[in-house]
Amino acid sequence: MTKYGKKILEIVEASRSHLTAEQVFDELRGICPGVALATVYNNLNRLCDEGRIRRVSVEGMPDRYDRTARHDHLVCRDCGRLADVDLGDLTQELERKAGFPILAYDLKLMYLCEACRKAREKEGR
Repeated sequence: MTKYGKKILEIVEASRSHLTAEQVFDELRGICPGVALATVYNNLNRLCDEGRIRRVSVEGMPDRYDRTARHDHLVCRDCGRLADVDLGDLTQELERKAGFPILAYDLKLMYLCEACRKAREKEGR
């Protein structure tokens, strides 16, 4: 793993805010001022391919990067806020219902975050 790859892995694993590539770039640039954005994207892709981090994709939003510890996500339908939710490991239940082994799953639950709910109430929606 490259020196940039190690630093990027550390940044993603330490964060709980589901960073975009640009946010990872900004943090890494504070440590390694000469780094290029393309280097960050290349390393993020490699780390995902190696299974060291995971990419969280939400339609209409930039990809975000997360640690691999088993957890699922809440996605606000209005603002796109992404939050962790621990529903436990559902693999066995999914395998039972599907009738075959599940290699992995990515569960995203859509909801309205508190700020968006309050904004809707204020607007009378």
